[in-house]
Amino acid sequence: MKDINFGTFPTMITPYHDDNTVDYEAVKNITNWYIEQGCTGIFAVCQSSEMVYLSLEEKVKIAKTVVETVKASGKDVSVVASGHNSDDMDAQVRELTAIAETGVDAIVWVSNRLDLQNDGDDVWIANAEKLLARLPEDIAIGIYECPYPYKRLLTEKILDWCISTGRFTFIKDTCCDPDELDRRLEQIKGTTIKLYNANSQTLLYTLKNGGAGFSGIMANFHPDLYAWLCDNFDKDEKKAQSVQNFLCLASFLEALAYPQTAKYHMNKVGVPMSLWSRSCDHKKFTKYQRMIIDDLMTAEDDIRELISK
Repeated sequence: MKDINFGTFPTMITPYHDDNTVDYEAVKNITNWYIEQGCTGIFAVCQSSEMVYLSLEEKVKIAKTVVETVKASGKDVSVVASGHNSDDMDAQVRELTAIAETGVDAIVWVSNRLDLQNDGDDVWIANAEKLLARLPEDIAIGIYECPYPYKRLLTEKILDWCISTGRFTFIKDTCCDPDELDRRLEQIKGTTIKLYNANSQTLLYTLKNGGAGFSGIMANFHPDLYAWLCDNFDKDEKKAQSVQNFLCLASFLEALAYPQTAKYHMNKVGVPMSLWSRSCDHKKFTKYQRMIIDDLMTAEDDIRELISK
């Protein structure tokens, strides 16, 4: 099993043509843009990818396209992918096995799929043991605390089980709680598991306390700033705090018409694609919201100028 890189893992969006088919050329372009911006990893086929709206064939082709594009770049970039959204265990095995065969560095479980009715840790662990036993033995495992259809947070007992297997390497953490982050980081210290915070507001705090990086929505807008913070959080305290302040406030824009907002932003920085989305009505992305993203881009440049001095 490959080790997973420290750093910034954008939650990759899925580009479509206007006829609602996946734009695989744009998948390549987005992947290359992430790499150019300093990302050391990519989380493909996740909630930002609208995985609930993708067929298994589309999920597999997207993951494979990302893996092949990374290989062609010659860069050391980890690729993790999920696509884990079925209820039935047999279907989950098919999904995750198919993703594993694309060559990703880790397949990522969605935590709520192991306990559909939120019945408790024992149910979660029993289902996890069944799932793990049916997956390829040479693939690393990650976990994503996906908020849809409900957020199933990892308890101390579940995390202990994950550690005991020796198979888990990646957690996309969405607890958004500094005290819980402290507990988790202490619990996984010295294990194979790395924690990637999805919450911008607590990112610098997490990095200072042993977190492995960032994996969240806003890395689709200014991944270079997240990459800079991951690389420099302990080198220039004043600049790091300024970047953290910006990322904290900018992340509240997640509430706008995402992923159209990210697609609009990518078009503005030279990564062309349609604004079409399967999960969000394009009419929600109004002129008002476009103006906000334009202002965001100006603020991004101000921060880039600050850290370049």
